Amino acid sequence: MRASVLAACLAVLLACAGCTETPNPDANLTIETAGGAVHVFTVELAVTDEEQRQGLMFREKLDDDRGMLFFYAQCDTASFWMKNTYIPLDMIFIGADGRIARIERNTEPETLTIHQSGAPVNGVLEVNGGLTQRLGIAEGDYVRHPWFGETGKATCG
Repeated sequence: MRASVLAACLAVLLACAGCTETPNPDANLTIETAGGAVHVFTVELAVTDEEQRQGLMFREKLDDDRGMLFFYAQCDTASFWMKNTYIPLDMIFIGADGRIARIERNTEPETLTIHQSGAPVNGVLEVNGGLTQRLGIAEGDYVRHPWFGETGKATCG
Protein backbone atom coordinates (compact mmCIF):
# COMPACT_ATOMS: atom_id res chain seq x y z
CA MET A 1 0.00 0.00 0.00
CA ARG A 2 2.74 2.42 1.02
CA ALA A 3 4.72 1.64 -2.13
CA SER A 4 1.70 2.32 -4.37
CA VAL A 5 1.07 5.72 -2.74
CA LEU A 6 4.74 6.60 -3.12
CA ALA A 7 4.65 5.51 -6.78
CA ALA A 8 1.55 7.65 -7.42
CA CYS A 9 3.19 10.70 -5.81
CA LEU A 10 6.32 10.15 -7.86
CA ALA A 11 4.26 9.92 -11.06
CA VAL A 12 2.59 13.25 -10.27
CA LEU A 13 5.95 14.89 -9.57
CA LEU A 14 7.45 13.55 -12.78
CA ALA A 15 4.44 14.66 -14.80
CA CYS A 16 4.91 18.20 -13.51
CA ALA A 17 8.69 18.23 -13.75
CA GLY A 18 8.48 20.19 -16.99
CA CYS A 19 5.80 22.55 -15.72
CA THR A 20 7.08 26.10 -15.67
CA GLU A 21 3.83 28.00 -15.99
CA THR A 22 2.18 29.15 -12.79
CA PRO A 23 -1.36 30.47 -13.01
CA ASN A 24 -1.70 34.22 -12.68
CA PRO A 25 -3.58 35.08 -9.49
CA ASP A 26 -7.07 36.48 -9.65
CA ALA A 27 -7.63 40.12 -8.82
CA ASN A 28 -10.62 42.35 -8.17
CA LEU A 29 -11.61 45.11 -10.52
CA THR A 30 -14.44 47.62 -10.23
CA ILE A 31 -16.35 49.44 -12.95
CA GLU A 32 -18.09 52.67 -11.94
CA THR A 33 -20.82 53.82 -14.33
CA ALA A 34 -21.85 57.41 -15.02
CA GLY A 35 -25.17 56.58 -13.35
CA GLY A 36 -23.40 55.70 -10.08
CA ALA A 37 -23.62 51.90 -10.29
CA VAL A 38 -20.59 49.93 -9.14
CA HIS A 39 -19.85 46.48 -10.56
CA VAL A 40 -17.12 44.26 -9.08
CA PHE A 41 -15.43 41.54 -11.13
CA THR A 42 -12.87 38.91 -10.27
CA VAL A 43 -10.43 38.89 -13.17
CA GLU A 44 -7.63 36.69 -14.39
CA LEU A 45 -4.61 38.78 -15.30
CA ALA A 46 -3.11 38.38 -18.78
CA VAL A 47 0.28 40.08 -18.66
CA THR A 48 2.80 37.86 -20.43
CA ASP A 49 2.80 37.33 -24.19
CA GLU A 50 1.74 33.71 -23.68
CA GLU A 51 -1.15 34.63 -21.37
CA GLN A 52 -2.30 37.27 -23.84
CA ARG A 53 -2.08 34.89 -26.81
CA GLN A 54 -4.14 32.28 -24.93
CA GLY A 55 -6.73 34.70 -23.54
CA LEU A 56 -10.09 33.02 -23.05
CA MET A 57 -9.64 30.54 -25.90
CA PHE A 58 -11.16 27.10 -25.41
CA ARG A 59 -13.29 28.20 -22.43
CA GLU A 60 -16.81 26.85 -22.50
CA LYS A 61 -18.25 29.25 -19.93
CA LEU A 62 -17.48 32.39 -17.99
CA ASP A 63 -19.39 33.48 -14.90
CA ASP A 64 -20.97 36.95 -15.04
CA ASP A 65 -18.78 38.20 -12.18
CA ARG A 66 -15.56 37.04 -13.86
CA GLY A 67 -13.37 38.30 -16.69
CA MET A 68 -9.88 38.51 -18.10
CA LEU A 69 -7.81 41.70 -17.93
CA PHE A 70 -5.07 42.27 -20.49
CA PHE A 71 -2.46 44.90 -19.62
CA TYR A 72 -0.03 46.84 -21.81
CA ALA A 73 2.63 48.97 -20.08
CA GLN A 74 2.54 51.51 -22.92
CA CYS A 75 -0.48 52.83 -24.82
CA ASP A 76 -1.05 51.12 -28.12
CA THR A 77 -3.93 50.24 -30.40
CA ALA A 78 -5.23 46.83 -29.35
CA SER A 79 -6.61 44.23 -31.75
CA PHE A 80 -8.39 40.99 -30.85
CA TRP A 81 -10.06 38.13 -32.68
CA MET A 82 -12.21 35.24 -31.51
CA LYS A 83 -10.41 32.26 -33.06
CA ASN A 84 -10.83 29.23 -30.77
CA THR A 85 -12.98 31.30 -28.38
CA TYR A 86 -16.22 29.41 -27.79
CA ILE A 87 -18.27 32.03 -25.96
CA PRO A 88 -19.35 35.53 -27.07
CA LEU A 89 -17.47 38.28 -25.27
CA ASP A 90 -17.73 42.00 -24.63
CA MET A 91 -14.32 43.64 -25.07
CA ILE A 92 -13.81 46.75 -22.92
CA PHE A 93 -10.88 48.88 -24.13
CA ILE A 94 -9.34 50.92 -21.27
CA GLY A 95 -7.18 54.06 -21.32
CA ALA A 96 -4.34 54.81 -18.87
CA ASP A 97 -6.68 56.86 -16.66
CA GLY A 98 -9.11 53.93 -16.39
CA ARG A 99 -11.72 55.49 -18.66
CA ILE A 100 -13.47 53.07 -21.00
CA ALA A 101 -12.49 54.20 -24.50
CA ARG A 102 -14.59 51.71 -26.44
CA ILE A 103 -16.73 48.60 -26.00
CA GLU A 104 -17.06 45.91 -28.63
CA ARG A 105 -20.23 44.08 -27.63
CA ASN A 106 -21.20 40.44 -28.25
CA THR A 107 -18.26 39.43 -30.38
CA GLU A 108 -19.01 36.37 -32.47
CA PRO A 109 -17.23 33.20 -31.28
CA GLU A 110 -14.76 31.28 -33.45
CA THR A 111 -14.23 34.02 -36.05
CA LEU A 112 -11.21 35.86 -37.40
CA THR A 113 -12.98 39.22 -37.44
CA ILE A 114 -10.63 41.83 -35.98
CA HIS A 115 -11.96 43.93 -33.08
CA GLN A 116 -9.87 47.06 -32.51
CA SER A 117 -9.71 49.62 -29.74
CA GLY A 118 -9.85 52.51 -32.20
CA ALA A 119 -7.46 54.50 -30.00
CA PRO A 120 -4.33 53.77 -27.96
CA VAL A 121 -5.22 51.92 -24.73
CA ASN A 122 -3.40 50.33 -21.83
CA GLY A 123 -5.77 47.48 -21.17
CA VAL A 124 -8.66 45.35 -22.32
CA LEU A 125 -11.22 43.64 -20.12
CA GLU A 126 -13.12 40.68 -21.56
CA VAL A 127 -16.44 39.71 -19.97
CA ASN A 128 -19.45 37.69 -21.07
CA GLY A 129 -21.08 38.89 -24.27
CA GLY A 130 -24.04 41.19 -23.60
CA LEU A 131 -23.06 41.80 -19.98
CA THR A 132 -22.03 45.44 -20.45
CA GLN A 133 -25.40 46.29 -21.93
CA ARG A 134 -27.31 44.43 -19.18
CA LEU A 135 -25.30 46.25 -16.48
CA GLY A 136 -25.42 49.66 -18.18
CA ILE A 137 -21.65 49.86 -18.64
CA ALA A 138 -20.76 52.37 -21.36
CA GLU A 139 -17.88 54.22 -22.97
CA GLY A 140 -16.70 56.97 -20.62
CA ASP A 141 -17.29 54.88 -17.47
CA TYR A 142 -14.28 54.09 -15.28
CA VAL A 143 -12.40 50.88 -14.55
CA ARG A 144 -10.82 50.94 -11.08
CA HIS A 145 -7.79 48.71 -10.74
CA PRO A 146 -4.20 49.35 -9.52
CA TRP A 147 -2.96 49.32 -13.12
CA PHE A 148 -4.99 52.38 -14.13
CA GLY A 149 -5.46 55.94 -12.88
CA GLU A 150 -3.07 58.46 -11.33
CA THR A 151 -1.19 55.90 -9.26
CA GLY A 152 -1.38 53.06 -11.79
CA LYS A 153 1.30 51.45 -13.94
CA ALA A 154 -0.33 52.45 -17.24
CA THR A 155 1.19 55.30 -19.21
CA CYS A 156 0.57 57.08 -22.47
CA GLY A 157 3.02 59.29 -24.27
